[in-house]
Amino acid sequence: MNDNHVTPGDDASRRHLWERLGPAELKQFAESGPEELYEAAEQLCRRAAGEGPDGSAAARTVGRIAEALADTRSGDCVRFAADIVGRLLPPGSAYREEGDRLRRSVAAKLVKVQQLRDLEALFEELPDGVQDTAVEVRACVLGELALIGAGRGRPVLDAYAERLRELGHPLARLPRTRLDIEHRFGVRVRGLGSIKTADQLRSRFPEIPATENGAAAGRRAGETLDGRRARAAAEPFTVSGWVREPEARFFTLPSPLAPDDFAISLIKELPLDCLAGEGTRRGVAVTCRTTPDDVLNELFSAAYNGGVNGQAQGGAYARLYAWNSLYALMGLPVDTPFLEAVLLAADHRWLRFIAFTDWFHHDTSDVAFAVLDPTRTRVTVLAATDTDADADAD
Repeated sequence: MNDNHVTPGDDASRRHLWERLGPAELKQFAESGPEELYEAAEQLCRRAAGEGPDGSAAARTVGRIAEALADTRSGDCVRFAADIVGRLLPPGSAYREEGDRLRRSVAAKLVKVQQLRDLEALFEELPDGVQDTAVEVRACVLGELALIGAGRGRPVLDAYAERLRELGHPLARLPRTRLDIEHRFGVRVRGLGSIKTADQLRSRFPEIPATENGAAAGRRAGETLDGRRARAAAEPFTVSGWVREPEARFFTLPSPLAPDDFAISLIKELPLDCLAGEGTRRGVAVTCRTTPDDVLNELFSAAYNGGVNGQAQGGAYARLYAWNSLYALMGLPVDTPFLEAVLLAADHRWLRFIAFTDWFHHDTSDVAFAVLDPTRTRVTVLAATDTDADADAD
C-alpha cells in the first residue's frame, strides 16, 4: 500500500493533506490508488464550487491531481483524469481560464503517456454539441493525436472527429495529420534558441541588403486598418500572455515591388511602433529572407510555450492559433483549404527582421516578420516581444 495513504480524520485534515502533497507523492497515489485520488478530486471540486473565487487553492489541487492521473498509464487513470477536467471542475467564471489550461494540459499528457486503446474508450459516445467541457477535453485529445500522426483509421476516433466537424468545433477544421510545413512543431534543436542579435539572425538566414527603391516604396505606402485581421495575426502572442501588445499592421504599395527591394529599407519607412522613436537601442536593423515553415513554427512556439506572464496553450490550440495567424498574415479567407494555403504561402515572400529599438525588450523573446503578397503590392508586418522583467517599459 502507498506509504502516503490518507489516514482517517476529519474532512479538513484530509483536504489539507491533498493540498500539501507534491508531484511525486501524487504520482504514487495515481499508481497505487487512483480511485482514492479521484474521490479526493470530487470532494475538492465541491469545496471549490461552494467557496467561489476563494476556492482557487482547491481548484489548483484538483488540477495537480488530474495531471498526475493523466501522467500514469492505465485505463482507469485515463477515465479519471478526463472526467475531473471535463466534468468535475467548477464551471464558474472564476475558474474558466484555469479550466481551459488544465483541459489542454491533461489532453497533452494523456496523448503522450497513455495507450491509444485506452484513449479510445473516451470516444464511444458521440457528442450532441460542443459547449460541454467533456467534449472539449476529447477535442483536445484528437488535436494532440493529430500532431503526432496518430488516431486516423480508428473508426471510433474518426466518427467523433467527423461529428466535431459537423458541429463546428474550431479544432475540427485542422488536418487530422501533421502537414509537411508543420515538421518543426515542438522540435527543439540544440543551439537554435531565441534570436537576440543581428549576427545570430545572419547566421541562420540570408540577409537582404537595403535599397533606395525599397525606401522610396515604403515612403509611399498606405496603411489598411483591419482590426479583426490584426487580432488573428497577433493571436499566438496575446493568448499566451506576452507582456507587450503585439503589433500587426497592413500596408499597400502604389506599384508592384521588385523582390530585391523587399528589405529593411522599406520596413524602416513604414510608420511602425516597433521601429519608432530615438531610443537608446535605435540603430542596427537587419532583414533576412525566411520561409513559411519558419514563420509558422515561431507562431506555434509562441502559443505552445506561453509567455513569461501567461500560460502555455497545449499543442492542439497552439496549432490552431498558429494557422489563424498565418492565414491573417496572408489575408486568406478562413475557409481556404490548408493544402491550398501551403501552396499560396510559397508564392509570398517572407522576411525576419531584428531592430534594436526600445519597443523590443531584447530579453526572453523577440519576433518580427514582414510578408509580401504575390501581387507585390501588399505588405504585412507582425512584431512581438516578451520579458521576464518585473515591469513592462511602456
